[in-house]
Order: sequence, then structure tokens, then C-alpha cells
Amino acid sequence: MKQSIRIASGQGFWGDLLTAPLQQVTLGPVDYLVMDYLAEVTMSIMQKQKNKNPLLGYAKDLVDTTLDVLPHLLKNNITMISNGGGVHPEAARDAIIEGAKKLGLSGFKIAIVTGDNILPSITELIDQGHSMKHMETGVPINEVKDKLLSANVYLGAEPIVEALRQGANIIITGRTTDTGLTLAPMIYEFGWDINNVDLMAAGTVAGHINECGAQASGGNFLGDWKSLENMENVGFPIIEAFPDGSFHVTKHKNTGGKVSRETVSEQLMYEIGNPEEYITPDCIADFSSIKLEDLGNDTVKVYGITGKPRTPFLKVSASYEDGFVAFGSLTYAAPEAYEKASMADRILRKRLENLGLSFDEIRTEYIGMNACFGAAAAPIVPNEVMMRIGVRGKSYANVNRFCKELAPLILTGPPSVTGFAGGRPKPSEVVAYFPALIDRNVIKTSVTTTSV
Repeated sequence: MKQSIRIASGQGFWGDLLTAPLQQVTLGPVDYLVMDYLAEVTMSIMQKQKNKNPLLGYAKDLVDTTLDVLPHLLKNNITMISNGGGVHPEAARDAIIEGAKKLGLSGFKIAIVTGDNILPSITELIDQGHSMKHMETGVPINEVKDKLLSANVYLGAEPIVEALRQGANIIITGRTTDTGLTLAPMIYEFGWDINNVDLMAAGTVAGHINECGAQASGGNFLGDWKSLENMENVGFPIIEAFPDGSFHVTKHKNTGGKVSRETVSEQLMYEIGNPEEYITPDCIADFSSIKLEDLGNDTVKVYGITGKPRTPFLKVSASYEDGFVAFGSLTYAAPEAYEKASMADRILRKRLENLGLSFDEIRTEYIGMNACFGAAAAPIVPNEVMMRIGVRGKSYANVNRFCKELAPLILTGPPSVTGFAGGRPKPSEVVAYFPALIDRNVIKTSVTTTSV
């Protein structure tokens, strides 16, 4: 058993800093590179791409990034784990293999984890009595079955552990939890018992800190953000994990940003509900048990974490088509910029009403005035205000007509207007989120390893 392992975060979302993965595997020692690409809406985007092109359905950045770091993975015996396979891990694997062969790179194993995509079997599951009710509204998934774009189960760390046991150097998964990417190497390297809830919780907390990239090392920091240096070269976090479940959060030396008790604390508070019950497929972690000790030199010790047994369910992240949406904006200059923008909004809404157009929702923001704070915004006299208005509805015709009513305000509304160089807005499909639960025993995962 190793005395410690270093797990480096390389991506926090699809679209994150492209230079981070290469930086993580070249600026200092690491054992694992983990890259999180997925969010709820990301899966529906990938599914739509796959529907149009059967060779797509994954994070396309993943292929170039993998080929970029692959020589360093092989040279330094670093294992890469990513959920960037999206709804089509097979295609991501094949693209990586093809690219590696073109570069003359070989001598590695690439594994894919499948089984999370239940969209093809949704009817069969419903017929078997799995209602998969919406976690907030209680509506069964059958009511939106014909409009589903994607339906994926959140998998945990276990299939990744199996891929590691099979000797994989690169592991590509579908909808694996963000936390599972970091937890899996800890289970594998330290021989942890998956029924030891405290160890599972410790690895889950480590994964939560790693999952959002530089948000744990100074990015998006609400504390003394002005004191952060060299943010153009921000260092992404690294988890140095130990067999007892404690770990250090750090980053490579001479990189920007900061790892401190404050930056780690902010990330720990990100996207959690009940802090005593952070539910994942692997366990329920108690965030109220976490202890932090700032060791200085961009190193924070995390320890004392406790957990509870995992639930009998897995979460289903589904999405479905729910009408159309369009947004447009106009900018009004001083004097009385806000008054002009407000009048433009009133005029436009009345014209839509006179045309007999109905929408599920009309929303207006005044950017530069109160878009972030709403009624709580402090009174100011702005130099300019952007009126940004959007509509959402089931009728494409109504939403499309809204798009044609914005430009006329330029010559038939308040004065001092600009900001319409981009032309008319266009309707786009609304993708609605449908969270549900399913019996974990129904889901069967598979690990396929290929030697290159």
C-alpha cells in the first residue's frame, strides 16, 4: 500500500481552462489526473449531438486534451480519469485511440464505463414498475417519456475501481458523479472497504473539493480576492490523500491563486443542501464533521470526516423538450437610462399583448441597474442600462414573433438606444431538467478495457 497518492484536478466543467491538465501533469509529481466535464444540461446537449452524428456525444475537448497529456501520462505513470465520455464513451475512446495512433503513441490501456444511459430502456423500466417520479413535483417520468432527450443514472466510484484493477491508464466514463472520480483512486490504492462509510465520506469530500477545478484554489473566491496573485497562471487543486482518510489540499509551487482554509471552505459550501447529508451513490457524507487546518504554504489539512451508508437508490438525471425560449437586449444611455429602458419594456410588453401572444413566462432584467440584486439593489444613477428581455412558451410561432418585435423599438421607442448590432434574436429549444430516483439494483454497469 502506498503511503499517499496525489490526485490532481484538471477540469471543473466542459469549457474550463484548456491549459490546466497539461500544467497539472508537468509542473510536479501527481499520480492521477481527474477531469470533470458534466452537468445536468450537458448530457442533453451531448445526446442531441449524438442524435445528429452517431460519432459524437462526448466532450470533444476531451480528445485533444488527452492526446496533449498522454506522453506525460505514459512517461510518469499517471492515470487519467474523466466523465467526459458523456452519453457516448465508446466514441470518445475510439477518437482517443485513433489520435494516439496518429501520434505514434502506444503501450497503454484505455477503459470505458457504461451502463448509466437508461434512455434506450426507459419504456421497459416504466413497464417494470419503476415510476421514477420527479423529486420535487412527484410527476412520474412516463408523462414526459415521449419528449425525453436524455436519461442517465449517476454512477459512483465502483466501476472506476474495477477499471483500475484491470490496469487502465485512461478511464472514460459517462455520468459518473464528480466526487467518484477522486474517490475511486483512494479506494483502489489503499484497499478501502466500500462499506466503511467514514472512508467513503472522506474520499467523497476530497472529490467535492477537486470537482470544480480552481474554485478551490482561488478562482471565484469571495474572500480577500484582491490579494490573489498570478491568477493568469492559476494553479488547480491537488488532493494528497492518506490511507486513514485524511488528506491535504494543495497545488503546484509557483502557480497562481491560493489554497487556504478560506478558499477550501468556500468550495465545500458549493452546491450542497443539508450539510449533514451530502448524498452520493457511494455514501452519505456529513459535511458538518469536516475539520480544516491551514498548514501554510498553500496546504490545508482535511480530516475527521464521518459518513452514513449509501441509500438503496441512484439518482436519475433526465432532460426533456419543454417548448421554446428567446432573449434579446437593447442598451439605453444617460440621461435617465433606467427610465428609458423601463419604458421600452412596457411598450414591448403591451405590443405583445395587443398581438394576442401568450407565453409561459416573460422576464426582464436591467443590467447595470438591478439584474443581480433585484429589489434589493442600491439606488444609483447609471450611465447606461441594458434591457434584456426573454420569453418562454410552447408555441414556436409566438416566440418567433417576439424576436421580430424587439428591433422596431429602436425607431419607435425611447431615445439613446444602441446595442442591436447582432440582429434579431432566434428561438431555441427549452431543455427542462427531470431528477428522479431508481432502485440501484436495476442498474448494471460494464467496464471494457482496450490495449493500445
